[in-house]
Amino acid sequence: QPSSTRDALVELGWSKLTLGDVAIRAGVAKTTLYRRWAGKNELVVDAVAVLFDELELPDRGSLLADVEGVVLQFAALLERPETKTALMAVVAESTGDEPLRQRIRTAIVDRQKRLVLIGRERAQARGELPYEEDSEAAARNADLIFDVIAGAVVHRTLVSCEPIDEAWAHSFTLLLVSGLGSIQE
Repeated sequence: QPSSTRDALVELGWSKLTLGDVAIRAGVAKTTLYRRWAGKNELVVDAVAVLFDELELPDRGSLLADVEGVVLQFAALLERPETKTALMAVVAESTGDEPLRQRIRTAIVDRQKRLVLIGRERAQARGELPYEEDSEAAARNADLIFDVIAGAVVHRTLVSCEPIDEAWAHSFTLLLVSGLGSIQE
């Protein structure tokens, strides 16, 4: 049902999309969908989450290269019409719907933070980052890193409608990893 949901959303838009449309496309009874999802919001969030679960942190040998790789992967995912349409729709709909915001956080955001945690562990094992003794500070730092990467990539691709190429990904990663002094390199 995830791909049927995304296809229906691209074609019909949020306001016209119904579980009935998705059921027809998926070749199942509408009651089958209602057994798993309470409504359209939950179904669309889960369909988006499946797309984001495709993201992997490539092991390219260094923190800088790993971050560049995931930024490029994330940008390519956001360029896909089904991702762009579905993500923008659920975010817009969530502005007045706290349960939907929580579902987005649980199904998408919290699951994708794994990429930051994996990247940090690899970088620590390589000696590129220090180990953090304070687990609360480490969690806050992971959240901040995730927010900076996700925010920048989503803003550039979906708000500014600018491309993310290797040069942009490299400059962004230098800024993230090394700070403001690095963007002159």
